[in-house]
Amino acid sequence: MEQCRILRFTQFFCLTVAQDPQVVYSCCTKVSTTEVTDPILNIRLQRKSLPCVKAVIFETERGDMCIDPRQQWVREKVNQFFRAQRNETLTSTPPPTSSISDQTHVGGATQATDSSSVTNV
Repeated sequence: MEQCRILRFTQFFCLTVAQDPQVVYSCCTKVSTTEVTDPILNIRLQRKSLPCVKAVIFETERGDMCIDPRQQWVREKVNQFFRAQRNETLTSTPPPTSSISDQTHVGGATQATDSSSVTNV
């Protein structure tokens, strides 16, 4: 009898939560196949976990766009975005500068490379 009561309560609770219009999900519950033409600021991948669906989320200035990851153009956009990110990282770092000017390090000691101090034996 107690198990039956618990089962009914669980069914009631699940139905109440599922039908509650106040529940807000912070994930994509639908996806679009429309190509994104706005500049992409960031990309996130979302796994399927009901009510959330599998999606690629393109972050743009107009907001987040939930897109079907099975579209060929989506794969191309994702690859293009990450390629651009990688190239930006490679070109944005300044070249290393050397602190060694007219000195050389020999055996842990610093010596001047002035040619007048070199003696021929």
